[in-house]
Amino acid sequence: MPLDTQITRPHQDATTGGPDRADHEKGAGRKGLVDRLFALRNRLLASPRFQRWASGFPLTRPIARRRARDLFDLCAGFVYSQVLQACVQLRVFDALVGGPRTLDWLCRELSLPRDAGVRLLDAAVALRLVERRSGGRFGLGVHGAALMGNPGVTAMIEHHALLYADLRDPVALLRGEQRDTALGRLWPYADGGAPAILGAQQVAAYSTLMAASQPLVAADVLAAYRLDRHRCLLDLGGGDGTFLTEAAASAPNLKLMLFDLPAVADRARERFRAAGLNGRAEAFGGDFRTDSLPNGADIVSLVRVVHDHDDDAALAILGAAWQALPPGGTLLLAEPMAGTPHAEGVGAYFAFYLLAMGSGRPRRTDELSALLHTAGFASVRLLPTRRPMLVRVLVASK
Repeated sequence: MPLDTQITRPHQDATTGGPDRADHEKGAGRKGLVDRLFALRNRLLASPRFQRWASGFPLTRPIARRRARDLFDLCAGFVYSQVLQACVQLRVFDALVGGPRTLDWLCRELSLPRDAGVRLLDAAVALRLVERRSGGRFGLGVHGAALMGNPGVTAMIEHHALLYADLRDPVALLRGEQRDTALGRLWPYADGGAPAILGAQQVAAYSTLMAASQPLVAADVLAAYRLDRHRCLLDLGGGDGTFLTEAAASAPNLKLMLFDLPAVADRARERFRAAGLNGRAEAFGGDFRTDSLPNGADIVSLVRVVHDHDDDAALAILGAAWQALPPGGTLLLAEPMAGTPHAEGVGAYFAFYLLAMGSGRPRRTDELSALLHTAGFASVRLLPTRRPMLVRVLVASK
């Protein structure tokens, strides 16, 4: 099995600019048949009589129950997220990290009335965040234990209170009737104004949030692509330098440069000093959509940057990266992507998150490949990553 996947432009006929007439007619016939089959499926699924039969017939019963559970989860998902939010806000998992505790002990520790504690813990058990243990005690469940090992995920959950507030009326958000959003205030550069003038206080909240979640992403990116084959890495939109600090450890001879808004670049300089990278890492301040980028890098990285921007801005960023690279240089683009197999919900999540934020959208690999080709890049490859739901990686060459 190949270690990476080549992504190419769609083939077009050299004479007509598309498939010939016969192929087109065959394709239209296949589409018509597929559409009729889907219509039949949907009529069956919508039929109460078929639903009753499928839920009772032994061979279809497991499928029917799974579909019913999936539909219930879609309806109840917001409540699930609020149970998780309450557990994180009350530090339930922190209270259990030392071992199982009794209900009375937890209620005192969480400052909850007993009936409220029972309600929360029962819900947490149902979601496998908490488990019942012997002697009426409660311990960490599989999901709660996993969260304790990922403080960046906990930080993201805590800030979701802003997203939930923005999604109180999703139709108004879709129609553009809700312009002042909590996420828009958290990510002030997303309004398309003059982000380079943002001050230290305005960039502090989102920079801290990104720094908390970046190590997990960085580990997967650096496992997918070795940087020790390069001499100088320029990280665009690199935040406070968390990714470059991780990259420095993976490639000890690699020179490091970071470009971000001036107030963010100041935070990166502090991190580089604290990490002992002063002679090796340099931070530059500016707006990568309009300002010239520093020269000298043979690889440019964009880690969770492009999906924050609409197509025109994303293309401008990719064009700036292309200009900054020498012939044969490499672009490393890493972010969660729509259409990820077995993680399709990623696209739904980021579609509405970025809508509330005020800029950007999740893109499929073919959409990103098309943007890269338009910006001048060639030979776009999709690399396998450990956790594709978290991050996928595209590599392109100039």
